[in-house]
Amino acid sequence: MRLGLNLGYWGAGNDAANLTLAKHADELGYAVVWAAEAYGSDAPTVLAWIAAQTSRIDVGSAVLQIPARTPATTAMTAATLDTLSGGRFRLGLGVSGPQVSEGWHGVRFGSPLGRTREYVDIVRAALRRERVRYDGKHFQLPLPDGPGKALALTVHPVRDHIPTYLAAIGPKNLELTGEIADGWLPVFYSPAHAEEHLKHLRAGAEKAGRSLADLDIAPTVPLVTGADWKACADAVRSYAALYIGGMGSRDKNFYNQLACRMGFETEAAEVQEKYLAKDYAGAMAAVPLEFLDATALLGPKERIAEKMAAFAESGVTTLTVAPYDGDADARRTALDVAAEAIELAGS
Repeated sequence: MRLGLNLGYWGAGNDAANLTLAKHADELGYAVVWAAEAYGSDAPTVLAWIAAQTSRIDVGSAVLQIPARTPATTAMTAATLDTLSGGRFRLGLGVSGPQVSEGWHGVRFGSPLGRTREYVDIVRAALRRERVRYDGKHFQLPLPDGPGKALALTVHPVRDHIPTYLAAIGPKNLELTGEIADGWLPVFYSPAHAEEHLKHLRAGAEKAGRSLADLDIAPTVPLVTGADWKACADAVRSYAALYIGGMGSRDKNFYNQLACRMGFETEAAEVQEKYLAKDYAGAMAAVPLEFLDATALLGPKERIAEKMAAFAESGVTTLTVAPYDGDADARRTALDVAAEAIELAGS
């Protein structure tokens, strides 16, 4: 199991500190640093900036939003980043949610599975530098009955195959990930509940004539170090409350549904009720300690090492940490602790 670093969203006043973290992760031998996007900073610009100031660590999108770009634009971006980074780019994709897709990008959210499959098909064909022709339900290239012509990408990526990851939560999306992707980018991953998700990944992989071992399972896991793990958990309550309570609508919140499938249905309903009522402190307090402990790395190095061993045993191959310790120095120290803990877990 390798270590990764997730910097989340850019532009929250922590830009300089995040660059320092990325450089430090590079020095420590972390495998990959990921950047996210929603409706603020875009991931490719951030990743290009990081790639220019690191030497070994991969740079990955977690994720590029499918509704934000045509497949051709994503292929152009992936090829450019792979070239600029010397073959260090990983392409993570996700459909986002209906609020962002339709409210920000003006793209209908319907048929996310079909759109994702076709999108990945086109991106890969473009990256293979084929003349792109595609006659799908959601995408047609070139457009029929017009002046368009089939074109081929003019940029030569460093590698013949750029790894493609999907951010999947629901069972059908997980099966699609197992079938067509090189890796999976889960959120709120818990070793104790992993098999419920992995069985769908496995089914998809077998449909494509391969096994689960062919996928890089790369969850992002909050990391807070300290002597008292319960006190450490408080640092990630706002993050958990936002996703369980405030991401999406009351009727369509994929993260809330995930928490329900993990056995926290009553608590997830309370978190959402309080969050949507703007009782943010109440929503944070309602997040169960058991949920936070199951989905985060909390406490001293030895306890974190035990949890890392459980993640590895459950099938994780890239454990991506997101430090939630206080200031920049504390987050840098947390990366050191994680690097030491993974050595301890493997000894």
